[in-house]
Amino acid sequence: MLHHKVLAHPDSLEWTVFIHGFGGSSNVWFKQVKAFHEHFNVVLIDLRGHGKSKDLPSHRKYSFELIAREVAEVIDYLKIQKAHFIGVSLGSIIIRQVAVNYPKMVKSMIFAGAITQLDVKSRFFLRLGRTLQPVLPYMALYKLFANIMMPKKNHQESRNIFIGEAKKLMNQEFKRWFKLTGRLTKYLSYLHHENKDDKALYIMGSEDHLFVGPAKEIVQGNPNLRLEIVQECGHVVNVEQPEAFNKIAIDFIQKQT
Repeated sequence: MLHHKVLAHPDSLEWTVFIHGFGGSSNVWFKQVKAFHEHFNVVLIDLRGHGKSKDLPSHRKYSFELIAREVAEVIDYLKIQKAHFIGVSLGSIIIRQVAVNYPKMVKSMIFAGAITQLDVKSRFFLRLGRTLQPVLPYMALYKLFANIMMPKKNHQESRNIFIGEAKKLMNQEFKRWFKLTGRLTKYLSYLHHENKDDKALYIMGSEDHLFVGPAKEIVQGNPNLRLEIVQECGHVVNVEQPEAFNKIAIDFIQKQT
């Protein structure tokens, strides 16, 4: 089972489940834990091969469906019937897959720096990564992507955190996760169709140059989706602007209860 940490609230019946992105760990939520625990029960999960969760056996391949199933196993184990899922970056995709496969488990979804669609620029960078991946050390490739996604001076803390966490990944584990990007364009289209009736909040940084545009497009005309843009902020909103992120997200959850 995936490594997880539970912070129980003495009175609240609401559960919040936090899912990190590729190369991160549950540590990326360190600016959320106290604020959310004041109102809700909190579950922090390390995805397979990240943080304190063990790697998948070498003969098995990663898929978004498999990762979602492992998250659901934790929720079942904890006997949580419904939860509000909060994800950052690639974690948003995992949560959307959980909502497809286990709809009764998901009360609402909140995404920071969500990956919703890949525009021309994003697809170019992913193709570049797949070209360089056989010849570049995995940390050099990860640092390259971190600097492409979070290029500005005020993004430095986010870059440093994600690079620091990614160093804990083994090379083989990085390659297995990176392979998931190969089918990302079609997969995101599939999720968009499957998730259209699910209630979700997107919290995006105005400087998230790869993903804020696609997020604007995906929420247009869908009353179940809400978008909040945090100014002077990059991809990892929960790290760069934690007070804004926490307030927006907590207010959203409280309106669902």
